[in-house]
Amino acid sequence: MPTTHTLRMRLPLLALAALALLAALWAGLLRIGWAVPSFVPGLALAHGPLMVAGFLGTLISLERAVALERRWAYLAPLLHALGALLALALPGPLGPLLITLGACMLVLIFGAIVRRQPALFTGVMLTGALIWLIGNLFWLSGRSFAAVVPWWIGFLVLTIAGERLELGRLRQLPITATTTFLLIIVWLGGGLLVTTLALDLGVRIVGGSLVALALWLLRYDIARRTIRRSGVTRFIAVCMLSGYGWLGVSGVLGSLFGGVVAGLRYDALLHTLFLGFVFAMIFGHAPIILPAVLRMPVTFSGSFYAPLILLHLSLALRVMGDLLVWPEARRWGGLLNVLVLLVFIANTLRVIRRSKAR
Repeated sequence: MPTTHTLRMRLPLLALAALALLAALWAGLLRIGWAVPSFVPGLALAHGPLMVAGFLGTLISLERAVALERRWAYLAPLLHALGALLALALPGPLGPLLITLGACMLVLIFGAIVRRQPALFTGVMLTGALIWLIGNLFWLSGRSFAAVVPWWIGFLVLTIAGERLELGRLRQLPITATTTFLLIIVWLGGGLLVTTLALDLGVRIVGGSLVALALWLLRYDIARRTIRRSGVTRFIAVCMLSGYGWLGVSGVLGSLFGGVVAGLRYDALLHTLFLGFVFAMIFGHAPIILPAVLRMPVTFSGSFYAPLILLHLSLALRVMGDLLVWPEARRWGGLLNVLVLLVFIANTLRVIRRSKAR
């Protein structure tokens, strides 16, 4: 069981992740064209690192540190959060270096988890952590974000796929399904390797693997069964299945557009994955993760559906603006994306407060 000291470390780390998220959302408004104050130079350019490393990297490594129940493991979320915030405040290699060290710690965490529980899902998540480390080493070495982002995508996709396998591990998959899954992982990894030599071709290969993974998850994920239930179980299933749809859309866009490095197509390709897929997973896993991290019950409420629906609608507006070259739709879609995430945070805090009062 975790000690009181360990429990006290979790709230500050969650607060740092939340701070990185808020900074990333503000930077996103700047990046998409809204005239909001830029409190530090280069804030708009820090949008990606703040969101992926500062928020998602901290959140994922904190979740796994909690699962491992070792004090040293909490260095991983701390390094991710501090690295992202330092990258914002102090331009230079210190921020990326701390994030890379955080990635090293995450690899060690997953290595310990694999030793404790050798299984397909733990191996997949360890592979994702290694991909995360390689991507951050590329970033630290000075490669462009366009070359680094596919590796960040690989990390998030494999981490989520591994978590879904973990949650559905009691379901016996046919050997053909397991074999197909492993081939898709090899396909994804091969595409990432190709990006180091030919970005355009590599992104198209990675895109094809994302389409294949989305179809695999829609076919074999346990959400296909649990959506027939009620309450939080159905909500999680709706989040998962809708997120897999966006994963497939992102894969199609990657296959069509290839190695775009900026512009409207790049915006659509990235945000269908980071917002449509990743945040649908966060919305769905929040009722599971928060009670584990905070050690308190979180009573499910139907109000969780509102941010999820608004997320998909606002993202659809943004992507439509990207693909139809309609800047105003893109700009308003981006603003609504930010507001939706704030609504999700506010609603989650409200539910936690009500649960704690009960």
